Amino acid sequence: MKKFFLTLLVVAVIISSFVTVEAKKFGENYQLDKVVIFSRHNIRSPNIDRTRDLTPQRWFKWTAASGELSLRGGLLETSLGQYFRKYFVDENFMTENYQPTAGEFRFYANSIQRTVATAKYFSSGLLPAANVEIEHTLPLGNWDDVFSAKFNFMNEKYLADVTKSLKDYCGVEDLRFAGSNLKNEIALLENVLDFKNSRYARKTGETSLRTNATEFILELDKTPVFRGSMLPIYSAADALIMQYYETGAAFDKKLSDRQWHQIGTIKEFSIGMIGVKNIAVNVVHPLLEVMRDEVTNDRKFSFICGHDSNINEILSALDVEEYSLPEAIEYRTPIGGKILIERWRGTDGEDYASLSLVYMSDAQIKNLSPFTLQNPPKIYPLRLKGLQTNSDGLYLFSDVEKRFSDALAEFDALKNS
Repeated sequence: MKKFFLTLLVVAVIISSFVTVEAKKFGENYQLDKVVIFSRHNIRSPNIDRTRDLTPQRWFKWTAASGELSLRGGLLETSLGQYFRKYFVDENFMTENYQPTAGEFRFYANSIQRTVATAKYFSSGLLPAANVEIEHTLPLGNWDDVFSAKFNFMNEKYLADVTKSLKDYCGVEDLRFAGSNLKNEIALLENVLDFKNSRYARKTGETSLRTNATEFILELDKTPVFRGSMLPIYSAADALIMQYYETGAAFDKKLSDRQWHQIGTIKEFSIGMIGVKNIAVNVVHPLLEVMRDEVTNDRKFSFICGHDSNINEILSALDVEEYSLPEAIEYRTPIGGKILIERWRGTDGEDYASLSLVYMSDAQIKNLSPFTLQNPPKIYPLRLKGLQTNSDGLYLFSDVEKRFSDALAEFDALKNS
Protein backbone atom coordinates (compact mmCIF):
# COMPACT_ATOMS: atom_id res chain seq x y z
CA MET A 1 0.00 0.00 0.00
CA LYS A 2 2.85 2.39 0.86
CA LYS A 3 4.42 1.59 -2.49
CA PHE A 4 1.10 2.35 -4.23
CA PHE A 5 0.78 5.78 -2.57
CA LEU A 6 4.43 6.48 -3.30
CA THR A 7 3.75 5.74 -6.98
CA LEU A 8 0.76 8.09 -6.93
CA LEU A 9 2.91 10.79 -5.38
CA VAL A 10 5.56 10.41 -8.09
CA VAL A 11 2.88 10.57 -10.81
CA ALA A 12 1.40 13.69 -9.19
CA VAL A 13 4.82 15.36 -9.13
CA ILE A 14 5.39 14.48 -12.80
CA ILE A 15 1.98 15.85 -13.79
CA SER A 16 2.65 18.96 -11.75
CA SER A 17 5.96 19.48 -13.52
CA PHE A 18 4.24 19.25 -16.93
CA VAL A 19 1.65 21.81 -15.84
CA THR A 20 4.49 24.11 -14.86
CA VAL A 21 6.25 23.63 -18.20
CA GLU A 22 3.07 24.34 -20.17
CA ALA A 23 2.00 27.34 -18.07
CA LYS A 24 0.41 30.28 -19.84
CA LYS A 25 2.71 32.49 -21.86
CA PHE A 26 2.53 35.44 -19.45
CA GLY A 27 1.02 33.73 -16.42
CA GLU A 28 -2.45 33.75 -14.95
CA ASN A 29 -2.63 37.55 -14.66
CA TYR A 30 -3.22 38.02 -18.38
CA GLN A 31 -5.80 36.77 -20.88
CA LEU A 32 -5.11 36.82 -24.62
CA ASP A 33 -8.03 38.49 -26.38
CA LYS A 34 -6.80 39.90 -29.73
CA VAL A 35 -4.17 38.85 -32.31
CA VAL A 36 -2.83 40.57 -35.42
CA ILE A 37 -0.32 38.72 -37.61
CA PHE A 38 1.59 40.07 -40.57
CA SER A 39 3.18 37.16 -42.39
CA ARG A 40 5.71 36.75 -45.13
CA HIS A 41 4.77 34.00 -47.60
CA ASN A 42 6.43 30.63 -47.12
CA ILE A 43 8.97 28.94 -49.43
CA ARG A 44 8.50 29.88 -53.08
CA SER A 45 10.28 29.01 -56.29
CA PRO A 46 12.75 31.71 -57.35
CA ASN A 47 13.00 33.47 -60.68
CA ILE A 48 15.47 31.04 -62.25
CA ASP A 49 15.47 32.98 -65.54
CA ARG A 50 17.41 35.72 -63.76
CA THR A 51 20.08 33.29 -62.56
CA ARG A 52 20.27 30.59 -65.21
CA ASP A 53 23.30 32.14 -66.94
CA LEU A 54 25.15 32.82 -63.67
CA THR A 55 26.11 29.21 -62.99
CA PRO A 56 26.90 26.06 -64.97
CA GLN A 57 25.26 24.09 -62.14
CA ARG A 58 21.76 22.67 -62.48
CA TRP A 59 19.19 24.31 -60.21
CA PHE A 60 16.70 22.28 -58.19
CA LYS A 61 13.63 21.23 -60.18
CA TRP A 62 10.92 23.21 -58.42
CA THR A 63 7.49 21.90 -57.46
CA ALA A 64 5.84 25.18 -58.47
CA ALA A 65 6.04 27.76 -61.25
CA SER A 66 8.36 30.75 -60.87
CA GLY A 67 7.42 32.86 -57.86
CA GLU A 68 4.74 30.48 -56.58
CA LEU A 69 4.51 28.71 -53.23
CA SER A 70 6.30 25.36 -53.23
CA LEU A 71 4.87 22.10 -51.92
CA ARG A 72 7.27 22.22 -48.98
CA GLY A 73 6.20 25.79 -48.28
CA GLY A 74 2.57 24.68 -48.12
CA LEU A 75 3.36 21.84 -45.72
CA LEU A 76 5.33 24.11 -43.40
CA GLU A 77 2.68 26.84 -43.43
CA THR A 78 -0.06 24.35 -42.57
CA SER A 79 2.04 23.14 -39.65
CA LEU A 80 2.51 26.74 -38.45
CA GLY A 81 -1.27 27.19 -38.55
CA GLN A 82 -1.70 24.01 -36.52
CA TYR A 83 0.80 25.28 -33.95
CA PHE A 84 -1.11 28.55 -33.55
CA ARG A 85 -4.34 26.57 -33.17
CA LYS A 86 -2.88 24.58 -30.25
CA TYR A 87 -1.34 27.72 -28.76
CA PHE A 88 -4.61 29.69 -28.98
CA VAL A 89 -6.57 26.82 -27.43
CA ASP A 90 -3.98 26.57 -24.64
CA GLU A 91 -4.38 30.31 -23.99
CA ASN A 92 -8.20 30.05 -23.98
CA PHE A 93 -8.27 32.39 -26.98
CA MET A 94 -10.47 29.99 -28.91
CA THR A 95 -11.76 26.43 -28.71
CA GLU A 96 -10.55 23.44 -30.72
CA ASN A 97 -12.13 23.33 -34.20
CA TYR A 98 -13.34 26.89 -33.71
CA GLN A 99 -15.72 28.33 -36.30
CA PRO A 100 -15.58 32.13 -36.27
CA THR A 101 -18.64 34.30 -36.67
CA ALA A 102 -18.84 36.65 -39.66
CA GLY A 103 -16.09 39.28 -39.49
CA GLU A 104 -14.51 37.85 -36.35
CA PHE A 105 -11.45 36.47 -38.19
CA ARG A 106 -9.90 38.13 -41.26
CA PHE A 107 -7.45 36.67 -43.78
CA TYR A 108 -6.15 39.24 -46.27
CA ALA A 109 -3.33 38.68 -48.78
CA ASN A 110 -1.61 40.36 -51.68
CA SER A 111 -3.22 39.17 -54.91
CA ILE A 112 -0.25 36.96 -55.78
CA GLN A 113 -0.35 33.16 -55.75
CA ARG A 114 2.32 32.68 -53.07
CA THR A 115 0.67 35.06 -50.58
CA VAL A 116 -2.90 33.87 -51.16
CA ALA A 117 -1.74 30.23 -50.95
CA THR A 118 0.23 30.92 -47.75
CA ALA A 119 -2.85 32.46 -46.12
CA LYS A 120 -4.96 29.49 -47.26
CA TYR A 121 -2.53 26.89 -45.91
CA PHE A 122 -2.20 28.76 -42.61
CA SER A 123 -5.97 29.03 -42.26
CA SER A 124 -6.41 25.30 -42.93
CA GLY A 125 -4.05 24.54 -40.05
CA LEU A 126 -5.58 27.14 -37.73
CA LEU A 127 -9.27 26.56 -38.53
CA PRO A 128 -9.54 23.11 -40.14
CA ALA A 129 -13.30 22.87 -39.54
CA ALA A 130 -14.13 26.34 -40.90
CA ASN A 131 -14.69 27.39 -44.50
CA VAL A 132 -12.21 30.28 -44.54
CA GLU A 133 -12.26 32.85 -47.34
CA ILE A 134 -8.98 34.54 -48.26
CA GLU A 135 -9.59 38.18 -49.11
CA HIS A 136 -7.60 39.65 -52.01
CA THR A 137 -8.66 42.73 -53.90
CA LEU A 138 -7.45 42.05 -57.46
CA PRO A 139 -7.46 39.12 -59.89
CA LEU A 140 -4.72 36.65 -58.98
CA GLY A 141 -1.34 37.65 -60.37
CA ASN A 142 -1.74 41.41 -59.80
CA TRP A 143 -0.01 43.40 -57.07
CA ASP A 144 -2.29 45.11 -54.58
CA ASP A 145 -1.05 48.68 -53.98
CA VAL A 146 -1.27 48.06 -50.22
CA PHE A 147 1.66 45.64 -50.54
CA SER A 148 3.54 47.14 -53.50
CA ALA A 149 5.52 49.64 -51.40
CA LYS A 150 5.40 52.50 -53.91
CA PHE A 151 6.50 56.04 -53.17
CA ASN A 152 3.37 57.94 -52.15
CA PHE A 153 5.02 61.34 -52.49
CA MET A 154 8.25 62.70 -53.94
CA ASN A 155 9.90 66.11 -54.05
CA GLU A 156 13.44 67.41 -54.51
CA LYS A 157 14.26 67.74 -50.80
CA TYR A 158 12.90 64.30 -49.99
CA LEU A 159 14.78 62.72 -52.92
CA ALA A 160 18.02 64.29 -51.69
CA ASP A 161 17.40 63.03 -48.14
CA VAL A 162 16.56 59.51 -49.36
CA THR A 163 19.64 59.40 -51.57
CA LYS A 164 21.83 60.37 -48.61
CA SER A 165 20.16 57.75 -46.41
CA LEU A 166 20.84 55.06 -49.03
CA LYS A 167 24.49 56.11 -49.31
CA ASP A 168 24.85 55.94 -45.53
CA TYR A 169 23.17 52.53 -45.43
CA CYS A 170 25.38 51.13 -48.20
CA GLY A 171 28.51 52.84 -46.87
CA VAL A 172 29.36 54.38 -50.25
CA GLU A 173 29.65 57.85 -51.73
CA ASP A 174 28.29 56.71 -55.09
CA LEU A 175 25.20 54.48 -55.22
CA ARG A 176 26.50 52.78 -58.33
CA PHE A 177 28.82 50.92 -55.95
CA ALA A 178 26.06 49.68 -53.62
CA GLY A 179 27.13 46.26 -52.40
CA SER A 180 30.83 46.90 -52.84
CA ASN A 181 31.36 46.40 -49.09
CA LEU A 182 30.17 42.79 -49.41
CA LYS A 183 33.34 41.58 -51.12
CA ASN A 184 33.81 38.46 -49.00
CA GLU A 185 30.14 37.49 -49.22
CA ILE A 186 30.04 38.00 -53.00
CA ALA A 187 33.29 36.06 -53.45
CA LEU A 188 31.70 33.14 -51.60
CA LEU A 189 28.61 33.40 -53.82
CA GLU A 190 30.80 33.34 -56.93
CA ASN A 191 32.53 30.22 -55.67
CA VAL A 192 29.28 28.41 -54.88
CA LEU A 193 27.86 29.33 -58.29
CA ASP A 194 31.15 28.50 -60.07
CA PHE A 195 30.52 31.84 -61.74
CA LYS A 196 33.80 31.93 -63.67
CA ASN A 197 32.61 28.94 -65.72
CA SER A 198 29.11 30.28 -66.26
CA ARG A 199 27.55 31.15 -69.60
CA TYR A 200 27.49 34.80 -68.51
CA ALA A 201 31.24 34.80 -67.80
CA ARG A 202 32.04 33.15 -71.12
CA LYS A 203 29.83 35.61 -72.97
CA THR A 204 31.12 38.80 -71.30
CA GLY A 205 34.65 37.82 -70.32
CA GLU A 206 33.91 38.90 -66.73
CA THR A 207 35.06 36.35 -64.17
CA SER A 208 33.62 38.20 -61.14
CA LEU A 209 30.22 39.63 -60.31
CA ARG A 210 30.39 43.40 -60.67
CA THR A 211 29.43 45.85 -57.92
CA ASN A 212 29.96 49.11 -59.80
CA ALA A 213 26.82 49.64 -61.85
CA THR A 214 23.79 49.59 -59.55
CA GLU A 215 20.92 51.95 -60.31
CA PHE A 216 18.06 52.87 -57.98
CA ILE A 217 14.54 53.71 -59.10
CA LEU A 218 13.39 56.53 -56.81
CA GLU A 219 10.26 57.91 -58.47
CA LEU A 220 6.70 58.76 -57.47
CA ASP A 221 4.27 55.81 -57.73
CA LYS A 222 7.13 53.36 -58.25
CA THR A 223 8.60 50.82 -55.86
CA PRO A 224 12.14 51.81 -54.76
CA VAL A 225 13.88 48.91 -56.48
CA PHE A 226 17.43 48.56 -57.73
CA ARG A 227 18.68 47.18 -61.00
CA GLY A 228 22.02 46.84 -62.71
CA SER A 229 24.94 44.98 -61.16
CA MET A 230 23.33 44.38 -57.75
CA LEU A 231 20.24 42.67 -59.16
CA PRO A 232 21.89 39.41 -60.36
CA ILE A 233 23.84 39.20 -57.08
CA TYR A 234 20.64 39.49 -55.06
CA SER A 235 18.74 37.13 -57.36
CA ALA A 236 21.43 34.44 -57.13
CA ALA A 237 21.61 34.69 -53.33
CA ASP A 238 17.82 34.49 -53.10
CA ALA A 239 17.61 31.45 -55.41
CA LEU A 240 20.41 29.70 -53.54
CA ILE A 241 18.68 30.23 -50.17
CA MET A 242 15.34 28.96 -51.53
CA GLN A 243 17.10 25.91 -52.96
CA TYR A 244 18.73 25.30 -49.56
CA TYR A 245 15.33 25.35 -47.87
CA GLU A 246 14.15 22.65 -50.29
CA THR A 247 17.26 20.45 -50.51
CA GLY A 248 19.65 21.44 -47.72
CA ALA A 249 22.39 21.80 -50.33
CA ALA A 250 24.34 24.37 -52.32
CA PHE A 251 24.78 22.29 -55.48
CA ASP A 252 27.75 20.02 -54.77
CA LYS A 253 29.28 22.22 -52.06
CA LYS A 254 28.82 21.86 -48.31
CA LEU A 255 28.65 25.24 -46.59
CA SER A 256 29.07 25.92 -42.91
CA ASP A 257 26.45 27.82 -40.90
CA ARG A 258 28.73 30.85 -41.03
CA GLN A 259 28.92 30.67 -44.82
CA TRP A 260 25.15 30.38 -45.15
CA HIS A 261 24.90 33.43 -42.91
CA GLN A 262 27.14 35.25 -45.41
CA ILE A 263 24.82 34.31 -48.28
CA GLY A 264 21.92 35.51 -46.12
CA THR A 265 23.74 38.80 -45.56
CA ILE A 266 23.61 39.53 -49.30
CA LYS A 267 19.87 38.91 -49.32
CA GLU A 268 19.15 40.90 -46.15
CA PHE A 269 21.40 43.78 -47.23
CA SER A 270 19.49 44.03 -50.51
CA ILE A 271 16.07 43.96 -48.85
CA GLY A 272 17.29 46.44 -46.25
CA MET A 273 18.06 49.05 -48.89
CA ILE A 274 14.36 49.81 -49.27
CA GLY A 275 13.76 49.56 -45.53
CA VAL A 276 15.76 52.60 -44.43
CA LYS A 277 13.57 54.72 -42.19
CA ASN A 278 12.63 57.66 -44.41
CA ILE A 279 11.89 55.33 -47.33
CA ALA A 280 9.93 52.88 -45.19
CA VAL A 281 7.66 55.55 -43.68
CA ASN A 282 6.70 56.67 -47.17
CA VAL A 283 6.22 53.38 -49.03
CA VAL A 284 4.59 51.40 -46.20
CA HIS A 285 1.95 54.04 -45.46
CA PRO A 286 -1.07 52.25 -47.04
CA LEU A 287 -0.11 48.93 -45.41
CA LEU A 288 0.52 50.59 -42.06
CA GLU A 289 -2.96 52.13 -42.22
CA VAL A 290 -4.41 48.64 -42.69
CA MET A 291 -2.28 47.30 -39.84
CA ARG A 292 -3.29 50.16 -37.53
CA ASP A 293 -6.95 49.55 -38.30
CA GLU A 294 -6.60 45.84 -37.50
CA VAL A 295 -4.74 46.61 -34.25
CA THR A 296 -7.38 49.09 -33.07
CA ASN A 297 -10.65 47.54 -34.30
CA ASP A 298 -12.87 45.03 -32.50
CA ARG A 299 -11.88 42.05 -34.63
CA LYS A 300 -10.58 39.04 -32.71
CA PHE A 301 -7.97 37.82 -35.22
CA SER A 302 -6.32 39.23 -38.36
CA PHE A 303 -3.84 37.53 -40.70
CA ILE A 304 -2.28 39.71 -43.40
CA CYS A 305 0.11 38.07 -45.86
CA GLY A 306 2.73 39.88 -47.91
CA HIS A 307 6.47 39.87 -48.45
CA ASP A 308 9.89 40.19 -46.82
CA SER A 309 10.16 43.82 -47.93
CA ASN A 310 6.86 44.55 -46.13
CA ILE A 311 8.20 43.10 -42.86
CA ASN A 312 11.31 45.25 -43.19
CA GLU A 313 9.29 48.40 -43.88
CA ILE A 314 6.76 47.84 -41.09
CA LEU A 315 9.41 47.26 -38.43
CA SER A 316 11.51 50.18 -39.65
CA ALA A 317 8.53 52.55 -39.65
CA LEU A 318 7.59 51.42 -36.11
CA ASP A 319 11.14 52.07 -34.86
CA VAL A 320 11.89 48.52 -33.77
CA GLU A 321 15.34 48.03 -32.26
CA GLU A 322 17.99 46.28 -34.35
CA TYR A 323 17.93 42.49 -34.13
CA SER A 324 19.47 39.39 -35.70
CA LEU A 325 17.43 36.20 -35.51
CA PRO A 326 19.37 33.14 -34.32
CA GLU A 327 19.35 29.95 -36.40
CA ALA A 328 18.08 31.72 -39.50
CA ILE A 329 19.86 32.37 -42.81
CA GLU A 330 17.46 35.24 -43.48
CA TYR A 331 18.04 36.76 -40.08
CA ARG A 332 15.81 39.83 -40.41
CA THR A 333 12.96 38.86 -42.72
CA PRO A 334 12.82 35.04 -42.55
CA ILE A 335 10.82 32.89 -44.93
CA GLY A 336 7.32 32.35 -43.54
CA GLY A 337 8.18 34.81 -40.73
CA LYS A 338 5.36 36.48 -38.84
CA ILE A 339 5.12 39.76 -36.96
CA LEU A 340 2.88 38.75 -34.04
CA ILE A 341 1.01 41.48 -32.16
CA GLU A 342 -1.06 40.26 -29.22
CA ARG A 343 -3.37 42.12 -26.84
CA TRP A 344 -3.54 40.79 -23.29
CA ARG A 345 -6.19 41.80 -20.77
CA GLY A 346 -4.54 42.19 -17.38
CA THR A 347 -6.29 41.37 -14.11
CA ASP A 348 -5.31 44.93 -13.08
CA GLY A 349 -7.78 46.27 -15.68
CA GLU A 350 -5.09 47.39 -18.15
CA ASP A 351 -4.63 46.22 -21.75
CA TYR A 352 -1.10 45.12 -22.64
CA ALA A 353 0.67 44.22 -25.88
CA SER A 354 3.43 41.83 -26.84
CA LEU A 355 5.33 42.02 -30.14
CA SER A 356 7.44 39.23 -31.54
CA LEU A 357 8.74 37.62 -34.71
CA VAL A 358 7.69 34.00 -35.12
CA TYR A 359 9.82 32.06 -37.59
CA MET A 360 11.18 28.65 -38.48
CA SER A 361 14.80 27.79 -37.77
CA ASP A 362 16.89 26.39 -40.59
CA ALA A 363 16.82 22.97 -38.89
CA GLN A 364 13.03 23.05 -38.53
CA ILE A 365 12.66 23.82 -42.23
CA LYS A 366 15.04 21.01 -43.13
CA ASN A 367 13.48 18.41 -40.82
CA LEU A 368 9.83 19.21 -41.56
CA SER A 369 9.02 18.20 -38.00
CA PRO A 370 5.47 19.21 -36.98
CA PHE A 371 5.18 22.35 -34.85
CA THR A 372 3.56 21.70 -31.47
CA LEU A 373 3.51 23.29 -28.03
CA GLN A 374 6.46 21.04 -27.21
CA ASN A 375 8.23 21.82 -30.51
CA PRO A 376 7.25 25.42 -31.25
CA PRO A 377 8.67 27.62 -33.99
CA LYS A 378 11.20 30.22 -32.88
CA ILE A 379 9.70 33.23 -31.10
CA TYR A 380 11.86 36.36 -30.89
CA PRO A 381 10.64 39.36 -28.82
CA LEU A 382 10.70 42.70 -30.67
CA ARG A 383 11.61 45.86 -28.79
CA LEU A 384 10.27 49.30 -29.66
CA LYS A 385 12.75 52.14 -29.30
CA GLY A 386 11.87 54.54 -26.51
CA LEU A 387 9.11 52.40 -24.94
CA GLN A 388 9.35 50.59 -21.63
CA THR A 389 7.85 47.21 -20.82
CA ASN A 390 6.52 46.07 -17.47
CA SER A 391 8.22 43.35 -15.43
CA ASP A 392 6.57 40.68 -17.61
CA GLY A 393 7.97 42.16 -20.83
CA LEU A 394 4.66 43.66 -21.97
CA TYR A 395 3.96 47.12 -23.37
CA LEU A 396 0.86 49.12 -22.57
CA PHE A 397 -1.44 48.48 -25.50
CA SER A 398 -2.17 52.20 -25.75
CA ASP A 399 1.57 52.85 -26.27
CA VAL A 400 1.66 50.40 -29.20
CA GLU A 401 -1.47 51.99 -30.71
CA LYS A 402 0.24 55.38 -30.41
CA ARG A 403 3.39 54.02 -32.10
CA PHE A 404 1.29 53.18 -35.16
CA SER A 405 -0.30 56.63 -35.10
CA ASP A 406 3.12 58.29 -34.73
CA ALA A 407 4.49 56.37 -37.75
CA LEU A 408 1.51 57.46 -39.84
CA ALA A 409 1.94 61.06 -38.65
CA GLU A 410 5.62 60.91 -39.59
CA PHE A 411 4.52 60.25 -43.16
CA ASP A 412 2.55 63.53 -43.16
CA ALA A 413 5.49 65.40 -41.63
CA LEU A 414 7.89 64.12 -44.31
CA LYS A 415 5.40 64.86 -47.06
CA ASN A 416 4.90 68.44 -45.92
CA SER A 417 8.51 69.27 -45.04
